[in-house]
Amino acid sequence: SRMMCSTLVEETQQEATLCFPRANFCHLVVSRKVFFGPSAPKIPDGEKVDFDDIQKKRQNKDLIELQALIDAHFEHRKKEEEELIALKERIEKRRSERAEQQRIRADKEKERQTRREEERLRREEADAKRKADDEAKKKSVLSGMGSNYSSYLQKADQKRGGKKQTEREKKKKILAERRKPLNIDHLNEDKLREKAKELWEVMHTLESEKFDHIEKLKRQKYEVSTFHKAQDRGNKGRDRGRCSGTGNG
Repeated sequence: SRMMCSTLVEETQQEATLCFPRANFCHLVVSRKVFFGPSAPKIPDGEKVDFDDIQKKRQNKDLIELQALIDAHFEHRKKEEEELIALKERIEKRRSERAEQQRIRADKEKERQTRREEERLRREEADAKRKADDEAKKKSVLSGMGSNYSSYLQKADQKRGGKKQTEREKKKKILAERRKPLNIDHLNEDKLREKAKELWEVMHTLESEKFDHIEKLKRQKYEVSTFHKAQDRGNKGRDRGRCSGTGNG
């Protein structure tokens, strides 16, 4: 670029030499002072003037000034390019830092989600195990209660003895209807809750009925015992009366 500018200056100088004759060269020198700095020195009267030397010095000065402008331009451009490169490097560095920060945040979020999922699975397993244990206990209670209740009814039937066979069969049928298989393997959590609530209500009902039957049996035993005692007292009174009548006769 500097070589091109030097060539351009030389061509400009040659064109100026061809376009402006020597007679008018002073006018050229005077007009150039507007563009290239201070005016030409005043020539004393009576001295010989070497216009070629003046023109050569002016051209050299112009070349020096132009070369300085070119150097300043390229220096400024070089500085701008260096600043642009530094700016690109800073931008790339910030982009890399942001990408690294985003990667770190993503890893932390992934770990947090993994821990949350593991904790949820542990809670679900613990809940399922607790529900299974509760269900097994309820089944055991219902099974034991059903067998005890059946045994109690069977003993009561044997003691009473006077009950009809149809009544006993009716009770067995009722017990068979109540003691249905649970069949809970296919139920989800909500259905299991409903089933547990239903079983609790059934157990509560059976306990209430059991209590009523026990109280009824107690009253019947008390009535039978009272009747037997009254009957014994009546029989003893009649026997005592017979003995007294025999002695008087």
